[in-house]
Amino acid sequence: MHDVTTRRDALRWLAVGATALVAPFAFAAYPDKPIRLVVGYPPGGANDIVARHVAARLGETLGAQVVVDNRPGANGIIACEQVAKAAPDGYTLLWGGLTTLVLNPLTYPKLPYDTLNDFTPISTVSSGPVVVSVRPELGVSDMKELFALAKSKPATINFATVGTGGSTRIFFELMKATGNVDVRYVPYKGAAPAITDIVGGQGVDGIAVDLSAVLPFVKSGKLRALGVTSERRNAEMPNVRTMAEQGLPELSGGNWFAVLGPAKLPPALVATLHGALVKVVASPDFKEKLVASGSDPLSSDTPEALKQLIKSEFARWGRVVKAANIQSE
Repeated sequence: MHDVTTRRDALRWLAVGATALVAPFAFAAYPDKPIRLVVGYPPGGANDIVARHVAARLGETLGAQVVVDNRPGANGIIACEQVAKAAPDGYTLLWGGLTTLVLNPLTYPKLPYDTLNDFTPISTVSSGPVVVSVRPELGVSDMKELFALAKSKPATINFATVGTGGSTRIFFELMKATGNVDVRYVPYKGAAPAITDIVGGQGVDGIAVDLSAVLPFVKSGKLRALGVTSERRNAEMPNVRTMAEQGLPELSGGNWFAVLGPAKLPPALVATLHGALVKVVASPDFKEKLVASGSDPLSSDTPEALKQLIKSEFARWGRVVKAANIQSE
């Protein structure tokens, strides 16, 4: 009996040892097939354009094709749910950001995913400031003048927001509280139709949205930028002062985008993908394309740094959502 037990234990330890030897090499061939980068927005938009830049460069760095899989709808929830339920094998990745990972959980009563438990953070790739822009006919040139006009004419200025709980609505509420003004919001399904109505004089006066969405209209003079939320002035709009320069540091900050995998993504794959993304973000041509579109390159020093960023954003925007009692529909 003792000999049988001894042999059984020996075989078990041999199996464990073999697994330990094979494990480091299990991902040695990764990737050996196309990787899907799931994007919760339609093709052609600002998010999709940057995601495609990332996919192309990431594919070159890894030596495999990275395919953008657009899954628009429900404010990015469809894309997040798909990745949350995917196998943690490194072949399904999520293009996530402030709205999908932080604001959705804060404003929707129920979601099919949990940001902190259903995803593996890998790295941020870009950030973009929010720009407060208005139709030139409104007659204001900076945030101070906007607040003064709003106080002199309460409830007469209309700002477009994308949805009822997205980043434009959240920032709108923060702006409204900071200026202590009564400004109304008008929800739209997307930034493009909102901007079209502002430019066309259809009863909407302004919008607080990502720089990439309004940059062409600001450059053409169809919109007037009143302030930018970045730490420094943007090179594409050097005459537009930052919020901090206008005495409004609480309005600093902006949107960001990152790549994540499903929960329980093996550390070896996380390390491979993080290293590749850092190289992508550091490449000169990638930086050039981002800056031209109004975004800035931003890579996380470690995957853990991205996790901490997400937690800090929950704390910051959670206070705004609670104070304004914002709920998404």
